[in-house]
Amino acid sequence: MDRKEARKRAQELVSKMTTEEKASQLRYNSPGIPRLSIPEYNWWNEGLHGVARAGTATVFPQAIGMAASFDEELIREVANVIAVEGRAKYNAASSHGDRDIYKGLTFWSPNVNIFRDPRWGRGHETYGEDPYLTATLGRAYVEGLQGDGDTMKAAACAKHFAVHSGPEALRHEFDAEVSQKDLEETYLPAFKALVKEAHVEAVMGAYNRVNGEPCCGSTTLIKNKLRNEWGFEGHFVSDCWAIRDFHENHMVTGTPMESAAMALNAGCDLNCGNTYLHILNAYYHGMVTEEAITEAAVRLFTTRFLLGLFDGSEYDKIPYTKVECEEHLRIAHRAALESIVLLKNENGILPLKKEEIKTIGVIGPNADSRAALIGNYHGTSSEYVTVLEGIRNCAGDGIRIFYSQGSDLFRDKTEALARDMDRIAEAVTVAENSDVVILCLGLDETLEGEEGDTGNSYASGDKEDLQLPLCQRRLMEAVAKTGKPVVLCMLAGSDIDMSFANKHFKAILQLWYPGACGGNAVAEILFGKESPSGKLPVTFYETLEELPPFEDYSMEGRTYRYMKGKAQYPFGYGLTYGKAEVDSMVVSETETGADVSVQVKNTGERDICEVLQIYIKCEDSVYSVPNPQLCGFQRVWLHRGECRTLLVNIPKKAFTVVDEKGDRITGGKHYTIYAGFSQPDLRSEELTGMFPVRSEFRRK
Repeated sequence: MDRKEARKRAQELVSKMTTEEKASQLRYNSPGIPRLSIPEYNWWNEGLHGVARAGTATVFPQAIGMAASFDEELIREVANVIAVEGRAKYNAASSHGDRDIYKGLTFWSPNVNIFRDPRWGRGHETYGEDPYLTATLGRAYVEGLQGDGDTMKAAACAKHFAVHSGPEALRHEFDAEVSQKDLEETYLPAFKALVKEAHVEAVMGAYNRVNGEPCCGSTTLIKNKLRNEWGFEGHFVSDCWAIRDFHENHMVTGTPMESAAMALNAGCDLNCGNTYLHILNAYYHGMVTEEAITEAAVRLFTTRFLLGLFDGSEYDKIPYTKVECEEHLRIAHRAALESIVLLKNENGILPLKKEEIKTIGVIGPNADSRAALIGNYHGTSSEYVTVLEGIRNCAGDGIRIFYSQGSDLFRDKTEALARDMDRIAEAVTVAENSDVVILCLGLDETLEGEEGDTGNSYASGDKEDLQLPLCQRRLMEAVAKTGKPVVLCMLAGSDIDMSFANKHFKAILQLWYPGACGGNAVAEILFGKESPSGKLPVTFYETLEELPPFEDYSMEGRTYRYMKGKAQYPFGYGLTYGKAEVDSMVVSETETGADVSVQVKNTGERDICEVLQIYIKCEDSVYSVPNPQLCGFQRVWLHRGECRTLLVNIPKKAFTVVDEKGDRITGGKHYTIYAGFSQPDLRSEELTGMFPVRSEFRRK
């Protein structure tokens, strides 16, 4: 059913409702209307990296980890799995009359906010700091989730619109003041791509204000930008209890009734929360029209018709056996492998050589932690494989595995009656008795996540700095003093200061939150069954001092596109166990932008997977972004000695710039284009020993 037909059916159905019935359907927990054979429906479901909060499902790496794969097709496959499992679970639950929260087919994913500051606790829900990467992967997610059949497989939702990336503790009252240039250049491109190119079915508003207007009641954002300029035809949903913030925190209205009216009149169709219980009162007081209530209901029922919830669809036969099936677990395993980023590998200590090792010490609070596998907004797996378990599975009978937790994740001790750092002596003993140490540190969703959902002293998921908790830093120092070779495995969703590790440890792997069975993938990387191939989707900074204040939404000095100093580890960086080189590049202008033909060769001793990255810099416009920015990428498998020619399209948009008024205009004529396996910066050159091939390109 196409949208025109679905909307017509929705109009017919809504026309049979009373005003009260129509208003009742604008809440996330929409009640049934028995006389019209309309069952109840709960719109709230989550699926950032697997069907979440509804029992068993395949748990993929957290979104930031999947972003590190730089693999558009992988994201599309993952999203399709989420849709299939979502359908399987919906079919099973609804057959038993269970239409509770997290049981529907409207997934409030993906999160395409820009991870502009490493302190933001929810950054690991995103695809990183770059608008092009975010838009490309977000578009693939929407396409995979919604499918291309006659019926929509599941409905995706682009969130949080707009200009939202912390501080979490202030989000209910914060006004994100942002220039028109930064809006168009950084904060809106991913949302625009998901609406205009992927036809995302829903958009969720953010908690904060943008330049004075609360996002879920912003005529500028919802009516002018989203619907009129971009042509968005789906439904708009508020973030949860965000409309209540209008009168309780933003103080732009005085009563819940005024807040409900403001949101509905701006174009917010669905309320996650309960403020729309006041819609009827607003109607009786002349603050909203029946036409506005009707239009919101029509949009919502259009989505339900597109999903085939009234007429049935080919997806009704998807069986429960699809949940966590072998095929889906294989995709999750591949996602974990592709997400892992090798940051350091001194003297080729990795991969570990089994024939040279008799004992391995596995140490750290995240070594045997399930929480460190799954991030936030996660489902429940029927099997978990921690890093410790993965190493034990992969090491075989000939290697003795020693284990020590070493420290708590953030507390001073692991046992209440013990002295501080009660596991340090054991960790040192394990290290002393080991040929090599695998040190597993980092965070989990209790230390970085959503405000109110976390366990730190501020009830805010943001980090105060880039340091590990003190107990983990003390553990690092104690293990380093043993002099044993150490491989640091960092399980975290954001930039953690690696300066001590870089100085004292032989190798560093960034694992993110690798999914329920991620320990198997980690072990396969450690022992060389697979070569790491992930690339950083965010900048790892030397210090926070080089960044503007967290509350400042100006992009100046932020992310690789605007930063002035050297990164600790740059965006786009990641090593493999081999070596690939770019031999040559030819750029030719096309009607859709430009085609870049790149010859790449594997000059190393083993088969590897690499990520070719294309960057562009406009050299003759005052409005150009300061540093070269990503405009194309392609994951490529290269056999030992293999030479391949790759073709990457640079979209026409890459040849535009944004002026101070926020208008996207044609850039200059002179561009420098770079092709390599990193971005073209001096720090990447220091770390890799290579610099991308460059080409001067003049547009006609």
